[in-house]
Amino acid sequence: MNTKFLSTFVAVVDYGSMAAAARKLNITPAAVAQQTRTLERQVGAPLIRRSGHTVVVTEAGARILQRARALLRDVDDLHTVAIDDAIGGELRIGAGGTALTGIVPDILARLIKKFPQVNMSIRTGLSIDLHRAVENGELDAAFVLEAPFALNKTVSWKLVREEPLIVLAPASMAGCDPHELLATEPLIRYDRNWWGGHQVDEYLRETGIVPIERFELNSLHAIAVMVDRGLGVALVPDWAAPWPEDLNLVRLALPLECAPRRIGVVWCRSSIRIRLLTAFIEEIDNI
Repeated sequence: MNTKFLSTFVAVVDYGSMAAAARKLNITPAAVAQQTRTLERQVGAPLIRRSGHTVVVTEAGARILQRARALLRDVDDLHTVAIDDAIGGELRIGAGGTALTGIVPDILARLIKKFPQVNMSIRTGLSIDLHRAVENGELDAAFVLEAPFALNKTVSWKLVREEPLIVLAPASMAGCDPHELLATEPLIRYDRNWWGGHQVDEYLRETGIVPIERFELNSLHAIAVMVDRGLGVALVPDWAAPWPEDLNLVRLALPLECAPRRIGVVWCRSSIRIRLLTAFIEEIDNI
């Protein structure tokens, strides 16, 4: 069985259509269709069916999908195993949105400059989902918030950055009392379903502040833009640059101490890419 055909099948599923998979794989839609049909003949069952311009996975396709992903990962690992003298191979990294635009690019740039044989596969998502992906071997490492639970013994976590909570307000409110702003101005709330949003909720409860809630968002960049437009104030972690450009904002320190948002990297101790991961962690130490 040609693993390229498996890779094409997975791409069709992931991108929702043969045309989108073709663009991603840099081949023609006809080639995608041909490879998919060949794979279906080899496994003896239809794996996808067309639904307009998109595709739907069949029951047989759904049954082999996860095994196909695992097999493709194992094939990728062969390159890592074969390398003896040089650090190289593919590193599968996860990161949340603000980490991906803030602290991650500099780390990856240094790593690739030092080890040009390294390839990167990057997934975005919630910290809890990325934690699980590292634990089950889907990712080698991920930039995540410190977990509010005990970690699995198969993984390690290292602190990279602490981000204290601040009140984000229009520049015209510089010098105002942060607690008064939170109590009297509309609040653009950081999503409580996110771990960082939990810290915001805890601070408001501990201080007895009952805000006038206007919006609840999971994007810190979007929150900053809305504050700039005069839609309210926000209680958010002081995340790493870059921020949206041309915003006229003020960042007000809180009068009471509170736990900062702690961002770190979690990685699998038993990964086949442990040499590459070690080099990766060493670059983090150079921040």
